[in-house]
Amino acid sequence: MPKMTFIQPDGKRVEVDASNGLSVLEIAHKHGIDIEGACEGSLACSTCHVIIDPDWYGKLTAAKPDEEDMLDLAFGLTKTSRLGCQLIMSDALDGLVVSLPTATRNMM
Repeated sequence: MPKMTFIQPDGKRVEVDASNGLSVLEIAHKHGIDIEGACEGSLACSTCHVIIDPDWYGKLTAAKPDEEDMLDLAFGLTKTSRLGCQLIMSDALDGLVVSLPTATRNMM
């Protein structure tokens, strides 16, 4: 089973099992990682904003325009920001590392 690592705002690293076919948001919730996901993955908010480790960013599929629009609302946006609800785990992403921002902005 693939693994992924969440880096919490305090710097603590949490490695978890990451089932193929689940989104990063779903994986976080399954393991008690504190990502809000206010719209429950319907691409209507930016509360599942994560920052992708630069070594992994280029391995992801490109963000679609709807995701880019929602990312514009994210707190602490970076060049490697993505929405966790739009990142689907696969064997190709085994070892993925994402950081959680220090805050979120819930516009819902």
